[in-house]
Amino acid sequence: MPANPFYYKESFGIRITVRPMYLRDQSEPSARHYVFAYFVRIENVGQSPAQLTSRRWLIHDSAGEDIEVKGDGVVGEQPMIAPGQVHEYQSFCILKSGEGYMEGHYNFVSPDSTAFQAEIPRFLLSASASPSLPS
Repeated sequence: MPANPFYYKESFGIRITVRPMYLRDQSEPSARHYVFAYFVRIENVGQSPAQLTSRRWLIHDSAGEDIEVKGDGVVGEQPMIAPGQVHEYQSFCILKSGEGYMEGHYNFVSPDSTAFQAEIPRFLLSASASPSLPS
């Protein structure tokens, strides 16, 4: 059984890794309801701490819908990530089709008040390419 793919990108000393997964048991294709989870790992590989302040996601659904999501922090947190430290979380999205993708960026600020954006790699959401989860 193939594993779920990992996608990663490094910018400004922040490495972001994402692993999407189709949640077959929570989806209902006949109702155009496809649920995807994604697991995010944010690693500070730079030289100074950085605080994640906000996010911007672009969600593309092959059904023709594009959604932009902006908000403070991630899952209610604005973590300060020191060099060598990691912050992980998981979330989900619902598409009207079994295919799409997500991408975006996290906004960070360093202790000297320098703001920067760490890019989130584009990752595919695919019901047809996802392995089945063991029962």
